[in-house]
Amino acid sequence: MICVYCGGELKPKGDRCPGCGRNVRMIKKLIATSNALYNEGLKRALIRDLSGAADVLRTSLKLYKLNIPARNLLGLVYFEMGEGVRAMSEWVISKNFLPEDNPAGRYLNEIQNSPAQLEVINQTTKKYNQALLYCRQDSSDLAVIQLKKVLSVNPKMVRAHQLLALLYIQEQRYDQAKKTLRNALKLDGSNVTTLRYLKECNLALKHEPDRKKKEKQNRELISYASGNDTIIQPVKLRDNTALTTVLNILIGVGIGVLITWFLVVPGVKTSVRNEMNVQVTAANETIADKEQTILSLQNQVDQMESQIEAAKLGEEESDTRLTSYQQLLNAYVAYANEDVDAAGVALASVNADYLDTSAQDAYETINTQVNEQYMDAAYHAGDAAYNEGRYDDAIQEFLKIMVLDETYHSGDALYSLAQAYSKNGDDQNAATYYRKIATLYPDTQRARTAERFLAEYADTAEDQEAEDTTAETAPAE
Repeated sequence: MICVYCGGELKPKGDRCPGCGRNVRMIKKLIATSNALYNEGLKRALIRDLSGAADVLRTSLKLYKLNIPARNLLGLVYFEMGEGVRAMSEWVISKNFLPEDNPAGRYLNEIQNSPAQLEVINQTTKKYNQALLYCRQDSSDLAVIQLKKVLSVNPKMVRAHQLLALLYIQEQRYDQAKKTLRNALKLDGSNVTTLRYLKECNLALKHEPDRKKKEKQNRELISYASGNDTIIQPVKLRDNTALTTVLNILIGVGIGVLITWFLVVPGVKTSVRNEMNVQVTAANETIADKEQTILSLQNQVDQMESQIEAAKLGEEESDTRLTSYQQLLNAYVAYANEDVDAAGVALASVNADYLDTSAQDAYETINTQVNEQYMDAAYHAGDAAYNEGRYDDAIQEFLKIMVLDETYHSGDALYSLAQAYSKNGDDQNAATYYRKIATLYPDTQRARTAERFLAEYADTAEDQEAEDTTAETAPAE
């Protein structure tokens, strides 16, 4: 056990640290509880209760974030659930807490040295995010196709199994949903979400025979109105009596004779006219069909363009997420090597919105310290360059501070930047920053210096404008 106050080794017995002498009784209790939770998480992981193990391990790390075995095991659990990005985040944090003799380094090296595995993690993330986007757009068919692609690449991703089953349940394809949920249970045997979905499928399948039987009965019945009464009879009902058969034949013969007598002759006269009408109708129908086909194809083109745009957005979001994790890792490495400039540049490229909870905690842990050291280093470098007369270099260093905090050291950097611009002959930019000094720090010596400069700058600008106006109005020789 390590003392959180001085970093020294704690003895198994005793309530005080041998190094700093502080009371560490509560810390020992927290560490012991964290280790107990780690053991519980290990037991659950061994029986493939992965979601339960992840919950217990996260609680263990909340109590003692330096529990390296618990953090490494949590990464392994995430990796087994198909969550490659979350697993790598835990291992990166573990590696930075314990750089030497840490299995997390081996895990990260194995993934980084395997381009195929990195591609699987990347493709899984992109396709799963695309499936979520399709679900939000009510394109369940496209979401199902995308999730099948995800599971073909990474069949261990429990969340993909659950989302696919949920889409099947929405479409009332309960058999397929149940099969998908069983595959998820093989990966994570006690996942609460999976068990809840499976219960819904079993309830739906229990009532499925009654529903199908009722639909079949409705299909086998026909109804028609007779006066004020509704007559319902089976479709297969046939009247096969001999008298009815003879009567139907006689009626058919009589109708045929009447049709021949009254319609054949007029039909000959109007045959040409009817043929022309048929041809015109067919032509109109052909034109209408072609117009409908063109409209349908145009709609398909528009839909495909929307899908392509959505895919581009999903790919850009995934690239931004991956870049943020890479830059966060670079910032950790640079910070561990005490390279504050490199750490500050890397942190500037991190988008915290795309980090998960653990990665955001790591980001917040070093961001404040790096920014403070980064601004201190930039200020000292700019001050040295200013004193040596290298005003361009001084301006670049002070501008780095302006990006992070214009009020650094009660306006020291802001005032030095204005002075550097003035010394460098750039009165316009100098006036910009002198105005900020006069606004942010009124009734100070710096504000009075800034106001004198701004007054001189205004007079110079008016004189220059007058000279330009005179030059423009002077007659040409």
